[in-house]
Amino acid sequence: MQYHFTWKTLSAIAGVTWWNFYFRLYPGSIRAPQAVEFLTHLLRHLRGKVLVIWDGLPVHRSRRVKQFVADQHGRLQLERLPAYAPELNPVEYLWGYWKQHELPNLCPKTFGELSHHARQALRRMRRRPTLVTAFWRQAKLFA
Repeated sequence: MQYHFTWKTLSAIAGVTWWNFYFRLYPGSIRAPQAVEFLTHLLRHLRGKVLVIWDGLPVHRSRRVKQFVADQHGRLQLERLPAYAPELNPVEYLWGYWKQHELPNLCPKTFGELSHHARQALRRMRRRPTLVTAFWRQAKLFA
């Protein structure tokens, strides 16, 4: 069976808390507007100050993202992981589990089918807090 989807077709962004995670799926690649929308989503769901530790993706350092952070007046702070250190990022373990255990052998025929299965898999994973804490343990950021 032929498979015609790439990361340019469906992109995912996520934030992992100690016991949960938040995610968004977007058609196409993630750009500054999607990053800002995701940060807005996090601020809507999380109380108090929020620290986001991101990798070095250029979108994470865009002017639009920096301006959005400045407009939050200290409620939102961004920090970067060291370069080339995906092993420190719990989100990388989330994506690995998602692809290897939730979506293996998936051959969707349409973008809608791909998006549906991807979203359902992430929702199933979110109902497993011990799985989420395992991502932190793998990243060696949580005892």
